[in-house]
Amino acid sequence: MKFGLMYANAGPFAFPEMLTHLATTAERTGIESIWAVEHVVIPVGYKSTYPYDPSGKIPAPPQVPMPDPLIALAYAAAVTKTLRLATGILILPQRHPLYVAKEVASLDVLSGGRLILGIGVGWLEEEFQALGIPFRERAARTAETVRAMRSLWKPEPEPFSGKFFRWGPLESHPKPVQQPGVPIVVGGHTDIAARRAARYGDGFFPGVTDEEKLTRLLGIMREECAKVGRDPAKIEVTSGRAAPDVDGVRRLRDLGVSRFMVPPPAFDPDGITEGLERLGDLIAKVR
Repeated sequence: MKFGLMYANAGPFAFPEMLTHLATTAERTGIESIWAVEHVVIPVGYKSTYPYDPSGKIPAPPQVPMPDPLIALAYAAAVTKTLRLATGILILPQRHPLYVAKEVASLDVLSGGRLILGIGVGWLEEEFQALGIPFRERAARTAETVRAMRSLWKPEPEPFSGKFFRWGPLESHPKPVQQPGVPIVVGGHTDIAARRAARYGDGFFPGVTDEEKLTRLLGIMREECAKVGRDPAKIEVTSGRAAPDVDGVRRLRDLGVSRFMVPPPAFDPDGITEGLERLGDLIAKVR
């Protein structure tokens, strides 16, 4: 079982001293990866329902600092050597695939092949409105953008034609260190997200904490894999959003989870050090 830290670029971790301390301490204590969240803006007074908190709202002030995840991860790459760097998640339909393919490949090269691209379709309709991107098209745009990026990461240029994007043969360099491309983890809490992971994900990050719901979503993913001819064992599952214990970690492992996710244990240097060292002790027991 691997362990990842969520929210690695939010709040105090938006700033260099705390991000450095979080990343280097995570690496030292055996954490496998840090995961950076994304919202380019948070519209004032939004009405959309945040699906991961009972309040229906992001559990943080709307003014919380949240730097671009790829830039934050590039900084983290420069102060670490082995820590994997993940977006958790990048709101893919809000971005053009030509830019995402280039940025992701560039960071994979600069980090020595340590990037994981976690993606989602988004939930904040007002954010899409501000960007001028149709909210109802987000799922189709996401699937097409994944195809487009993988096309751009191939060794030789090739034309691409889809509903939203099309171009003739293009040179896009550098290519990712990881081949055939940076692993793409599909995030989401719905049945549809589970099916998306089966269709085009290298991994699945179901945003649920209840083990019964997790079991159901993993079953849907596996059923969809059977339909499309994929081996579900090839889709790495990431889960968990709470403080772990040995029994809880082992239960998730038995369900097929490969990476257990936890939030930062504190928001001050001493608390981070103490909390991550405790987590490192647990990691040693689980292994």
